Amino acid sequence: MNDSNPHVAREIYRRLHHAICGVVRGQEINVRRILAAFAAGGHVLLDDYPGTGKTTLAKALARAVTARFTRVQFTPDLLPSDILGVAIYNQKTTEFEFHEGPVFTEILLADEINRASPRTQSALLEAMAEGQVSVEGNRRTLPHLFFVIATQNPVEFRGTYPLPEAQMDRFAIQLELGYVSPEHEASLLATQVHDHPLEHLKPCAVVEDVLRLRRAVQEVRVSEEMRRYIVDLVGATRKTQGVRLGASPRASIALMKTSQALAFFDESNCVTPDHVKEIAVAVLAHRLILDPQAEFGGQNRRVLVEGILRQIPSPV
Repeated sequence: MNDSNPHVAREIYRRLHHAICGVVRGQEINVRRILAAFAAGGHVLLDDYPGTGKTTLAKALARAVTARFTRVQFTPDLLPSDILGVAIYNQKTTEFEFHEGPVFTEILLADEINRASPRTQSALLEAMAEGQVSVEGNRRTLPHLFFVIATQNPVEFRGTYPLPEAQMDRFAIQLELGYVSPEHEASLLATQVHDHPLEHLKPCAVVEDVLRLRRAVQEVRVSEEMRRYIVDLVGATRKTQGVRLGASPRASIALMKTSQALAFFDESNCVTPDHVKEIAVAVLAHRLILDPQAEFGGQNRRVLVEGILRQIPSPV
């Protein structure tokens, strides 16, 4: 297939979207945004109540792509070495041999990530930011595709550890799936009378297809006015009343790249304000740290970002 043909790359997106939506009903918009992060090379955090389909959605994405997939169930007793790997002494060779951990994969599902201790959570920092890990004094490169999709339950506090700011900043987007409509829930029941739709999901893309999609997304033009608009939006989070720590420059990059992906999906050769506005809350809200007064006063991060979107004028 020809990398220069955007129609081929766009067809890869359509196949992935159709396959995942066939398993996870009523989440078309969220699937589009997850694929935007996937195509932009970012990572995804799914934060919602039990039973809303977080793990199923992650598994559906992994099954739709013929790639190495690893699932790690995060628990309080999980150690960094359980994720990164460990060097074991070989008596025959009298040398230490490194045994790779589950992080050496292409799609990693970090299930209930907030159940692990901060020490273990931090094991993913370098991997998510730089595509490499440093173990036993050596730097080891991860696969080029490396993608983390993590889940967490916001209503359980016993045995959980909130993700630190640095960890949250590594996720390109955070999404809340929410409950689907009664019609979609009834459809969901109908599809699981005998078995689970995941069992029938066939791969519709390979690793090279995903990399081709990422290269095509990078070709979408971002004008100087749009870049300035993105910077103004992110900068406004640092000046908004009630916000102790606003979004970082990494957020600006994530907002630009995910907007490029959305523009590509919509067959647009350039990013528009609508693309930025569509993904801005998912990119920015989880990075904000509110001051104690705003936190206890019930301020909502998503509402704050929505207010900023209304306040900052968009390019014509």
